[in-house]
Amino acid sequence: MALQILLTNDDGIYAPGLAALERALQPLGDVSLCAPATEQSGVGHSITFLTPLTAKEVFDGSRRRGWAVEGSPADCVKLGVSEFCPRRPDLVVSGINGGLNAGINVLYSGTVAAAIEGAFYGITSIAVSLEYDEHAQFDKAAALAVKLIRQILSHKSSAPELFTLNIPTAALEQYRGLQVVPMGVSRYGETYEKRFDPKGRPYFWASNEIAAPPGPEVSDVTALAQGYVTLTPLHFELTKLPLLTAMQKWAWE
Repeated sequence: MALQILLTNDDGIYAPGLAALERALQPLGDVSLCAPATEQSGVGHSITFLTPLTAKEVFDGSRRRGWAVEGSPADCVKLGVSEFCPRRPDLVVSGINGGLNAGINVLYSGTVAAAIEGAFYGITSIAVSLEYDEHAQFDKAAALAVKLIRQILSHKSSAPELFTLNIPTAALEQYRGLQVVPMGVSRYGETYEKRFDPKGRPYFWASNEIAAPPGPEVSDVTALAQGYVTLTPLHFELTKLPLLTAMQKWAWE
């Protein structure tokens, strides 16, 4: 039986990265598409529960593409699994995101959150991100991503797993290889530019400039800077287990 694949993203259902990955995944299995109606970048793992979720079918000419959801990427996975896939998915793929999701950006990313939501359901899930480029080669990146997804599926055990895959632009011109590396945890996020509106009120615009270089440890951030494609296995268990064990032995009053 062909794989049942649920495909989503956070850039919205009309994003070129989603379309490229949809085409590239077709030989791998039956693709069901459920994606946000509008861009949801940076929303993390937000979900909608105080208002109804609206969804509508989207067509490409006479071909039915899938469902556009007025919600977050995590919402899309929830609806995709419970309502829109003809059967329970074997694989959830999120992307291709226009921009890398490396280091601590993993925690902000709607793209990665969608994959985490798939993992919540016990489904192997993969987030795919491509370094931002105004003329991004999404089809080339999608072909590379699917080639790597095939290898992931061939090597993994029967247990569900969660991965984030990042592709630098340089790798599409000269492929240096894949590095399996941990997520970087060095703080390297935005600085802010202070501006004033016409009434003289201050506001702040995130610059996305690197505030400090990443540390010397090997991570997705350092490997991507060297032009390597990176693959990082993730998990969503946030309990600090060694400290938990120690705390259970404390004398609590």
